Amino acid sequence: MEMPRNEFKRMLREKRLQVGLFVALANTYSMEILATAGFDWLLIDGEHAPNNPATVLPQLQAAAPYPVQLVVRPVNHDTALIKQYLDIGAQTLLVPMVESVSEAAALVRAVRYPPQGMRGVGTSLARAARWNAVRDYAKHANDEICLIVQIESRQGLANLDAILMVEGVDGIFIGPADLAASMGYLGQSGHPEVKAAIEDAVKRIAATGKAAGVFVSEPKLARHYLDCGASFIAVGGDVTLLRTAALKLAASFRDPKVDSGGTLP
Repeated sequence: MEMPRNEFKRMLREKRLQVGLFVALANTYSMEILATAGFDWLLIDGEHAPNNPATVLPQLQAAAPYPVQLVVRPVNHDTALIKQYLDIGAQTLLVPMVESVSEAAALVRAVRYPPQGMRGVGTSLARAARWNAVRDYAKHANDEICLIVQIESRQGLANLDAILMVEGVDGIFIGPADLAASMGYLGQSGHPEVKAAIEDAVKRIAATGKAAGVFVSEPKLARHYLDCGASFIAVGGDVTLLRTAALKLAASFRDPKVDSGGTLP
């Protein structure tokens, strides 16, 4: 069996537009629906959603028959947790709250086998290696792993240029919500100063040749960030889509004269 190719990583290198969605429902059935919806990539969230390796694995399996690329976001920088996600088959990780060169360098080591890193070797037990069915998995795995670090604080922005120089970081993803909070604008990710900081960061990332990404749900603003050099964007989340559609559907069948809590007879 040949080594699975990481098409997401290749498209990042080619700066081809990739549109994605955050997935938080922790459910295989909804994952399969989303895998057929036309997104280029889906992020399985383990930071703010109730996901862990045991719930991520069946979602990876559910989406496997489809061409969509999968990204996993762990809850933190824990090396052992990262090893588990890689061993169950995640090839691309987006790691939150990276604020320094030392953190970025440590993450590079966590996703790579020795001598370049410190990822533990257990290919006979790993789905990623198809339990040793993949020929020379350990030899080629480092080339197919993609590491994206998430910058979402003042300190991260201050260290952005240095983080960009860390070899093994394939892309930088800007998180507007936490960045806004860090800048003193909690709940105001659309504040002009936050938007200006994101624009500047995207341009600086793109100028180095690395891939720049951002979470943006407004089409007009998304086009602006793309013009600034972003090449991969997340445009929403599954729970938001579900809630918005459910609220709209429920409201559409209520008597327009009933403003609160009424139901049709």
